[in-house]
Amino acid sequence: MKKSIQLLIRAIILFAFISLGNTVFATIKLPSIFGSNMVLQRNSEVSIWGTANSKSNVSVTTSWNNQTYEVKSDKKGNWKIKVSTPEAGGPYTIKISDGQELVLDNVLIGEVWVCSGQSNMEWSLKRTGHPIEDPTNNTILKSANPDIRLFTVEKSRSLNPENDLKGNWNVCGPATSTNFSATAYYFGKMLQETIGVPIGLISSNWGGTRVEAWIDEEGLREYDVGVLEDQAKGPEHNVSTTLFNAMINPMLGFNIAGVIWYQGESNITEADVYAERLELMVRRWRELWGVGEFPFYYCQIAPYEYGGQRYGGANSAFLREAQLEAYKKIPNSGMVSLMDTGEELDIHPNNKRTAGERLAYFALSEVYGVEGIYPYAPELDKIDFQDSKAILTFKNIPTGLTSYTKNIEHFEIAGEDRIFYPAHARVIGRGRNRKQIEVSVEKVPNPVAVRYAFKNFVMGSFYNWYGIPASSFRTDDWDDAKTVNTKE
Repeated sequence: MKKSIQLLIRAIILFAFISLGNTVFATIKLPSIFGSNMVLQRNSEVSIWGTANSKSNVSVTTSWNNQTYEVKSDKKGNWKIKVSTPEAGGPYTIKISDGQELVLDNVLIGEVWVCSGQSNMEWSLKRTGHPIEDPTNNTILKSANPDIRLFTVEKSRSLNPENDLKGNWNVCGPATSTNFSATAYYFGKMLQETIGVPIGLISSNWGGTRVEAWIDEEGLREYDVGVLEDQAKGPEHNVSTTLFNAMINPMLGFNIAGVIWYQGESNITEADVYAERLELMVRRWRELWGVGEFPFYYCQIAPYEYGGQRYGGANSAFLREAQLEAYKKIPNSGMVSLMDTGEELDIHPNNKRTAGERLAYFALSEVYGVEGIYPYAPELDKIDFQDSKAILTFKNIPTGLTSYTKNIEHFEIAGEDRIFYPAHARVIGRGRNRKQIEVSVEKVPNPVAVRYAFKNFVMGSFYNWYGIPASSFRTDDWDDAKTVNTKE
C-alpha cells in the first residue's frame, strides 16, 4: 500500500514537470490575421507580431529574400518586428521560431484591402445576381483564382479593445467565395484582373450597424462624450465602439493598401451628424493603423423606400447628402453613387457587381494609375436662375452629360413659398459642352431652389458618359419645404 502511494506521488510529480515543460516551451502564437494563404502588402516594411516565451529570442525568416530578422520578446512574451516585402509574387513561406518553429506557407505578396460596413457590404455572393443576365451559379463557379485570398472576420463585440479576432485566410474559389462579401469580391476581382497582382480582401462587417459602433472610444470621447452613453446597454453590436474594439482593433498595424466601406442605412435618422462622424472614423482609423493616409472609398447608400417606425419617417436623401458632404471632408477618399441600382422594396440591392466595380474604378484610377477610366460622379457646380428657368452647371463630366436617350426625371423646382413641383428637365449644349441641365415648370414662374431625386426611392436618370450616375442633391437648406406630387 505504501509503495502504491509512493508510485502515485511520483506520477503526479512527473505530470507536473511535463505540464510545466509544455508551458515553458510553448510554441509561437500569432494573431489570426497572420496565417497560411495570407497576402502581405507589397513593397513595404510589414509588421508581424505575436507572443512567445518571456524574454526569448524570436527569429522570422522570409523565403522571398532568404533573410532572417530577430527580436527579443518582452516580459509578457509579446514581440513585434518589421520585415521587408518585395514586388508582388509568391507563393512564399515564413518561418517563425523561438526554439520551436511555426511555418506559414502559400503566402502571397500583393495588395491588401479592408472591406467593412454593414449588411450591404456583408451581403454574400450567393445572395446576388440575376437568373438570366448574371446567374449566381456562373459567378461562383468562375470565382476560382489562386491570386485572390479571402479573410472574413467573425462577428464579435466588446466594450474593451481586443488583441485578436477570429477568422482564416482562404484561397478564392467556389467553396470560399459563395459566403464572402459580394461587393468586396467584385472589387477584388476587378483589381486582380486589371493590375495582375495578388489581392488580399479582409471582410469585417455586421448588418444593421451605426457608424458609431466602428469608432474607437478615444475618438468619440474627444468628439462628444455623450455619444458613449449607449455603452450602458452593454456590449451590444450597435453600441458605440463595440465593433471597432472587437473587429478592427486586433488588426491595426497589419499593412494595407486601403479601405472600402458600405454603410449608412442605420444612420438615416442622424443625417445632420453623419458626415462629421464618418470623417472622424476615417481619421481615427488612419491615425491608429499607422500605415499612412490610406485611400478610403465608400458607397453612397442606394435608394430604397424606407418607412415605418424603425426609420422615423426619415428621408434617406438627407443621408445621401451627408455622404456627399463627407467626400469633401475626407482627404484621399472617393464616393460611389448607386442612384441607379436601388430597389424600392429591398434595402439590399441585388446588384452588388456595380457597387464593387465602381469602387474598383476609384482604386484603379487613383492608387494604381490606370489611365482612360473615370470614377467620379457628375456633381453640381453652380446654379443660375434666368427668368422662369434654372440652369444647372455640372462638373466631373469630361465628355458631357447623358440620359442614354431616356427622359431626365426626378427634378423639382420651388419658389419663395418653398413648395416644390415636379419639373421638366433637359440637357442643353452639344457634345463635350453638354454640361448643363435646364429645369422649369409653369407653376413656378420665379424659381429659387431645385432638388434632384431627393426622395427615399428613385432611379437615377442622368450620367456622365463613363456611366456614373449623379447623386441626389438640393440647392436649398429648408427644413419646412413641401412637395406637390402632381406633374404638370
